[in-house]
Amino acid sequence: MTTKSSQPSATPAANDSAKDTDWIDQREQRVLAPFAMRSRDSQGRIHPEQEHLYRGPFQRDRDRILHSWAYRRLSGKMQVFTGEMGDYHRTRLTHTQEVATIARTIGRALGLNEDLIEALALMHDIGHPPYGHAGEDVLNECAADHGGFSHNQFALTIVQELEIVYPQFPGLNLTMEVLAGQNFRADKANVELDRLLEVQLVDAADSTAYDAHDTDDALKLGLVSIDQMAQLSLIKTCLDHVAKKYTALDKSLQRTALVHQLIELQVTQLTAHCAGELRKHGFANAFEAMSSDFLIEQPPELADQKRELEKFLYQNVYRHPQLITIRETAQNRLRQMYAAFCENPELFPPKYQRRADLIGVPRMAVEYLAGMTDRFCEQTYREIKIG
Repeated sequence: MTTKSSQPSATPAANDSAKDTDWIDQREQRVLAPFAMRSRDSQGRIHPEQEHLYRGPFQRDRDRILHSWAYRRLSGKMQVFTGEMGDYHRTRLTHTQEVATIARTIGRALGLNEDLIEALALMHDIGHPPYGHAGEDVLNECAADHGGFSHNQFALTIVQELEIVYPQFPGLNLTMEVLAGQNFRADKANVELDRLLEVQLVDAADSTAYDAHDTDDALKLGLVSIDQMAQLSLIKTCLDHVAKKYTALDKSLQRTALVHQLIELQVTQLTAHCAGELRKHGFANAFEAMSSDFLIEQPPELADQKRELEKFLYQNVYRHPQLITIRETAQNRLRQMYAAFCENPELFPPKYQRRADLIGVPRMAVEYLAGMTDRFCEQTYREIKIG
């Protein structure tokens, strides 16, 4: 549990005479809804720390994630499309930033804790391996007899064990709330797990972001056309709005306007729907909301339209022959590298050899590969002369 310390009364520069007030708590009392998670109610950290003078616990979590090695490496990891297809499309880093800004926008409108939301959003994909879900699938296959592999679970390993940046403890020592939120992502099938509204919101923002930017990237790369997608009810609604607002747009501006409207529509409807439902429930605090059956989700009609869009993207974009070929090449490369590291653990850098003694060579091979960027993975593949 975090150790409480005296906090200034109004601003970080306030004088030391106001020992009995907590300016962070006062601010949250003013701006947060009753059902939002408050800093004062945090269960603290595994390794106790003095509270910061002018940053709340979730702000510190956000900063620790932002400055982590694993977060920076997201810039070199593909989202859906590879560098072979140009540099326009999203990476894991840009996707994460889009999720964070969408989640904060909705969170502010609903009166939720934006600091907690941002920390959760910045962490949510930090455990992704190279080559997106194709990389995750093959690492899970390789590790089938050694616990399997999940990018959501690996994110917890990163922030609790692998990021060694503080002399006092291993990992980033994040709050229990951020760890619990990521644990829910790693075990969504577990109906016993309650999750804060902020955790639910990041999940909804993730869906909003990837539906929009995968549509954008796929259209830009020419994998599908606007005419094809116009058959989908959600896309048709957005195109109708664009047509009423603008005339004679070229294809590029039409695509941009479509994607803007796709985000706007999802965010607006989610916010309006959830705000109305939250008013009806009248939750007294975050824990009452967390233990209820209320969910932050789209209204039923839009949820159906999103499922139709996501089915289309799966069939026509994620399973596009051009992407399948690239993914199969990448997966075969990872399989060969995994086998090479298992057979020759001396290939690991020294610090990873020490960890291999603790968790076993096969598990270490999976972790080492999972931490690589796409480019470093390709470089390492060439250096160890596989094939």
